[in-house]
Amino acid sequence: MSGRDDGSGRDDAQPGILTPLLRQRESVMVYDPTHELSAAALRGILEAARWAPSAGNSQPWGFIVGRRGDATHAGIVDALSTANQAWAPAASALVLTLHQAALDEDHEVSYSDYAMFDLGQAVAHLTVQARSMGLQVRQFGGFDHARAAATFSVPAHWSVTTGVALGLPGTRGEEWTLPGWVQARARLPRSRLPLAAFVHSDEFGHAAGFLTDP
Repeated sequence: MSGRDDGSGRDDAQPGILTPLLRQRESVMVYDPTHELSAAALRGILEAARWAPSAGNSQPWGFIVGRRGDATHAGIVDALSTANQAWAPAASALVLTLHQAALDEDHEVSYSDYAMFDLGQAVAHLTVQARSMGLQVRQFGGFDHARAAATFSVPAHWSVTTGVALGLPGTRGEEWTLPGWVQARARLPRSRLPLAAFVHSDEFGHAAGFLTDP
């Protein structure tokens, strides 16, 4: 854990029943551009993804990982949208996530209907593990997926899905070096829909009664 702030300074998520790893999780856009993520730390974060549950233990996920300064990191940056190129290159590591859609170009893989869901679980595990190490993660979709697939020779039966930025949050001084829109986004208050908006019982759209029980 670093002595630096490990978030934007915004209020933690509520309620307090949540583990601090989740209360203090943020999708950080301001990263310390000098922080170097060790190979051991990166392996530990990816081990968390490795041990995520999956349908039939199919483990249909893949990760293309670059640490800042290496060719893989640079290749991912090249595929980013203009907006994401404004902040993501400072992250200690950039990751492309993939899910397996088939065994090969002609054969569907078992449990393929759940592959993207399983990838999401693996990334969630990765995110919580990173948070436990004092790091933050931001997931994003703004990049040229076809270019990324071509750059890294991804087979046709694998799908490049999302991007992940990983690193140590930066200081307010580092925030001020970024475009104004990034600074504004970094300070937005945290908000979520109430449970009653998406937790149903009896029928869809009917808020579960236990939500208001003592």
